[in-house]
Amino acid sequence: MVKPSPLDDRDTSNVAWGRYRRLMLGMALVSILAVICALLYLHFSLPQGLTIHMIIATTAGVGLSVMLGAALMGLVFLSSGSGHDEAIEDPFENDPDMNNER
Repeated sequence: MVKPSPLDDRDTSNVAWGRYRRLMLGMALVSILAVICALLYLHFSLPQGLTIHMIIATTAGVGLSVMLGAALMGLVFLSSGSGHDEAIEDPFENDPDMNNER
């Protein structure tokens, strides 16, 4: 028998996804701050100055890296915090070979 996920309940789902959206909004602000800091660092450390290509590459690289990390970690927090992780059925739960430590 498959256990229902807490995310199937509309109220639990709304709370969990609301927390995820707030986390992503906060991390978008952190991402913007990280991009500004990276551009300022490059501006003051490069004697020839910044080209438009370097600005675009730095903005995309730093901004998207921070947001990708935030999105993946946010999904881990969503899954764990909502009880979705406990609702899975472990196919190896009763397998003696998988539960013995060597």
